[in-house]
Amino acid sequence: QLQLVESGGGLVQPGGSLRLSCQASGFTLDDYAIGWFRQAPGKEREGVSCISSNGGSTIYADSVKGRFTISRDNRKNTVYLQMNSLKPEDTAVYYCAADRNFQAVRVPRIDVEYLGSGTLVTVSS
Repeated sequence: QLQLVESGGGLVQPGGSLRLSCQASGFTLDDYAIGWFRQAPGKEREGVSCISSNGGSTIYADSVKGRFTISRDNRKNTVYLQMNSLKPEDTAVYYCAADRNFQAVRVPRIDVEYLGSGTLVTVSS
């Protein structure tokens, strides 16, 4: 079965850290750019970060710059989102998307080649 699976979400206190993982099953991520998106309750889905297939290009939303880091380990077929200094406003379901076109994962869209089902991040004291 070809799919992306996110993991690593959970409940964390403000100021804490989490590392999300996006792992491919049934295909290899080597040729795919990856994007992380999030959707908070009652809000539209927004782009968080994305990384090119070779890891040479990364983009971050202004709201997470300096706090989040995207990286990839193609040997493990996994992309990571390290989230530090978490704030309550980071609470959302986080999704990863894969597409061979880097431009396709820069903004939230459903017509990407692969889209995960999401992992919930809750930042609360």
